[in-house]
Amino acid sequence: MGENFGGLLDVVARRRPDAAAILWDDGALSWREIELRAGGVARRLSRQGVRAGDTVALQLPNGWEFVAAVWGALKVGAVVCPINPLLSGEERRKVLEHLDPALVVEEVREEEAVWDSVGATGPALVLYTSGSTGEPKGAVLSHAALRAANESWAGPVMGLVPGDIVLAALPLAHSFGLNGALLAPLLTGATVAVLGRFTPEAALRAISRHHVTVLPAVATMFQRILEVPGLSRDDLGSLRLALSGAAPCPWELARQWKERTGVRILRGYGMTELFRPISYLAGAPTDRPESIGRAVPGVEVRIMSEEKRALGAGEIGELWIRTPAALDAYLRAPEETKAVIEDGWFRTGDLATMSADDFVTIVGRKKDLILRGGYSVVPGEIEAVLLGHPAVAEAAVVGVAHGELGEEIVAFVALRPGMRATGEELVAF
Repeated sequence: MGENFGGLLDVVARRRPDAAAILWDDGALSWREIELRAGGVARRLSRQGVRAGDTVALQLPNGWEFVAAVWGALKVGAVVCPINPLLSGEERRKVLEHLDPALVVEEVREEEAVWDSVGATGPALVLYTSGSTGEPKGAVLSHAALRAANESWAGPVMGLVPGDIVLAALPLAHSFGLNGALLAPLLTGATVAVLGRFTPEAALRAISRHHVTVLPAVATMFQRILEVPGLSRDDLGSLRLALSGAAPCPWELARQWKERTGVRILRGYGMTELFRPISYLAGAPTDRPESIGRAVPGVEVRIMSEEKRALGAGEIGELWIRTPAALDAYLRAPEETKAVIEDGWFRTGDLATMSADDFVTIVGRKKDLILRGGYSVVPGEIEAVLLGHPAVAEAAVVGVAHGELGEEIVAFVALRPGMRATGEELVAF
């Protein structure tokens, strides 16, 4: 079996053959049944000529078919690349052209076969991220990275146990959905309730029907659930935990959710290249509502200067992260890989500070930093000050070329209806 992540799922299946693994609407598959269907996928891939190390792209919606396809491809040692169904046709074309897969899976049949996972220690996943350039980049993650990602937070952070039921309402082709709503629960022997397409009403029905205990979601999903007319705590009575990721979850939303539902939200920070959130905030003091929290077990964090010097508490620098769950490289992109990986550390491109008690706060993006007269200026800090003015509704700060200073600071503001403020007043403010 080696270190093949699919083999780890094989072990769970044989320990819990009759327990429920996958639920949907009114259907269910036990661990034995879903492993046999994954075996059916593995057999068909093998007959199609797919071998260990080949890349298989998946164009499948949420459902048991997606689960069987991921597991089945891992069983034969293939490198799995889920294609996000939310991509446009042109974006999908670019990804597939760059990936150049051996096979694209668009349908999974109800075939069963016994198939043991082969040994595999190299690449397991390719997950595409556009990053800040807009061009797709394939983050290559190893079997060891998948294992490390789950062992460091499925139990220690999420507290998952075999009795948990996790709602997979996120797109499973997205890194947060794939790991937080599928692989992490399965590795711990928990049950996954798959939602084909998210609506707040469908999510509430699934939570009630399946007695869901854990809800991974993005901030907009939590907001839409709160907006359901007549929502009560009883509608979410089985939930013990909610997790946010993929985009920032405002502190006020987390507070309202806890107040309305009685369930806390763990607010996470992460990125595709790191596969799972590297920090979580579960209830920070109100004097630091914008913090992303402390690093989870197995993750090291540094704030680094332009000169690659570790900075102290409160100093602004680039957030560097070291974790065994990080990508090995970007697919066929050595220069892009070299730009973000240095001595085992991943350079996030985010500007951040860290407090004396290790709480990290993101303050902006490094590429947005303004260098004025030898000083580094974070646009977000000025924007926050401007937004504190009673007349200002919106603010954006950029740097423009300046012959003497290098860059000069320019602020654009939109005033509230009926309000007035001069440039001099705002500068003085």
